Amino acid sequence: TRKMQMIFQDPYASLNPFFTVGEIIAEGLELHKLCANAKERRERVYELLNMVGLSKEHANRFPHEFSGGQRQRVGIARALALNPEFIVCDEPISALDVSIQAQVVNMLMKFQRELGLTYLFIAHDLSMVRHIADETAVMYLGTMVEYGPTEEVYGHPAHPYTQGLLSAVPVADPDYEKTHHRIPMEGEVPSPIDPKPGCRFCGRCPRATEQCRTQTPAPKDLSGGHFAACHHLD
Repeated sequence: TRKMQMIFQDPYASLNPFFTVGEIIAEGLELHKLCANAKERRERVYELLNMVGLSKEHANRFPHEFSGGQRQRVGIARALALNPEFIVCDEPISALDVSIQAQVVNMLMKFQRELGLTYLFIAHDLSMVRHIADETAVMYLGTMVEYGPTEEVYGHPAHPYTQGLLSAVPVADPDYEKTHHRIPMEGEVPSPIDPKPGCRFCGRCPRATEQCRTQTPAPKDLSGGHFAACHHLD
């Protein structure tokens, strides 16, 4: 729908190689008849390119003529074209060079403020999630194990999986790293196609009991909208 758009992980595979950048961005405008004529549509494409840091001259080029960061900017412009309220960002920076990632994230946050957007930001980079997200959900094998305000989840992780993830985040402090305790995750990841009964993390959890292997834990409200699904919460 017009109200929901998506920014994909691979900025090359998600762009039609047979279309120019202008045609890619204008496709949604044309389908939803948001512009009165071709001239108005073209001006809107130029406006969107300028918003993401590209120029109107780029409209006549094809995706293979751009760098990875520029392609992702095109993908962002396409997502913004229909004036959505909600955008799913599926690993939008993982395929980009580290030097470009911060530029793209800062641009997304700028649009969030200026356009009143809501993002569902899917990522494995925990530091980036903390930087961009107001609320965080932690998933394991397709199941949400913890959810809440970002600072609460990061400051007081309750689920063993969340605790293990956060303990593995490197910190640029040699003294801290010398004394920092990491929580190892042993065992094997169960089959996502045919998961066993009970808690899906129990095969790797140091706290697991027979109850964990037979009963699926229900989310518990810890405080202020901070939920975790575990039988053995402190």
